[in-house]
Amino acid sequence: MSVKICNFCVMDNTDPDILFDEKGQCSHCKSYLQNLPKLPAQQINADQLLQDLVSDIKRRGRGKKYDCVIGLSGGVDSTYVAYVVTKILGLRPIAVHMDNGWNSELSVMNVENIVKKLGIDLYTKVLDWDEFRDLQLAFLKASTPDSEIPTDHAICGTLYEVASKYNIKHLISGANFVTERIMPAAWSQGHSDYRYIKNVSQKFGTLKLSTFPYLNSIKRFYYEKVRGISFVPIFNYFKFDLNEARNIIEQELDWQDYGGKHYESIYTKFFQGYILPQKFGFDKRKGHFSNLICAGIMSRDEALAKLKNPPIEEKEIPYLKQYVAKKFALSEGELESLLNLPVKSYKNYPNAYNSVWYIYSRKYIKPIYRFLIPVGDENV
Repeated sequence: MSVKICNFCVMDNTDPDILFDEKGQCSHCKSYLQNLPKLPAQQINADQLLQDLVSDIKRRGRGKKYDCVIGLSGGVDSTYVAYVVTKILGLRPIAVHMDNGWNSELSVMNVENIVKKLGIDLYTKVLDWDEFRDLQLAFLKASTPDSEIPTDHAICGTLYEVASKYNIKHLISGANFVTERIMPAAWSQGHSDYRYIKNVSQKFGTLKLSTFPYLNSIKRFYYEKVRGISFVPIFNYFKFDLNEARNIIEQELDWQDYGGKHYESIYTKFFQGYILPQKFGFDKRKGHFSNLICAGIMSRDEALAKLKNPPIEEKEIPYLKQYVAKKFALSEGELESLLNLPVKSYKNYPNAYNSVWYIYSRKYIKPIYRFLIPVGDENV
């Protein structure tokens, strides 16, 4: 297959769902540029919107030890959230860190520095390693590009658990439009889909998920509708400059770089930097860089030059393979056999979108909804 690259960003047809217009611009960057003006940060009253949000968080946190929960992986985004929330917005967060067994030594040091320098209380959720290892191996056996979603799902579930425990109404997140809008679903999906995770575990795992901090639709309804907990993508409320953020946390918090987005986790570095591009042909840097191009933070030429280099240095691969195999209690040959399994996708397994309920609701309930609420009136 010949590679077709967008002439505005660096996304290409390794995303099977990408579309190009007659000028060669892709559907990803067109959508990005069309939706950017809708961000709170782009509104005339952006400062007031942020001030109102912070006032509400403080009001609802009055009389409590904490007024918000933040996730803290030690990466750029979560570190900058911790800085902004405490130093700029004057909030009182509890930081939640999830230890899934793959933290690099550098990330541990970064997290320790961050909470110490900012004076933040830290709650660390340590996953049951045997259970989580079994789940990660199940995903390798499922052979989809989604092996990292159990970690993302567990982080989200843990954040809600902590917010509920301390009666906190706001989860302040580093997830944002500016640097994360473009990332094809085909490259990784099912993050919030516990039906998918549970079915992969049941089909390929050997242990029951008994301690995994999951989040299904019932739990989400309870947390959001009963307990009134909501996510706040705080970077959408002011101008978020990734380079400026990196400079600030390096200077103020002695933060040290990992050499790649999400590389604070050794497994993420191996999966994202080696397995995804080698086995599936997906290089997530194309999404990361395309976001920065659309935001005016990186030029297209700079992105194309960076993409000429591999996601991780060739000399690191043998070490990472050895480390990952040992951690999983596999021989390197057994790990290699898993990596050589035929490629599958999210659609090959039971998930939220092929459940009987979803199909039934789309066929029978959605038409009724459309009849009662004509198109264009949904937001009224």
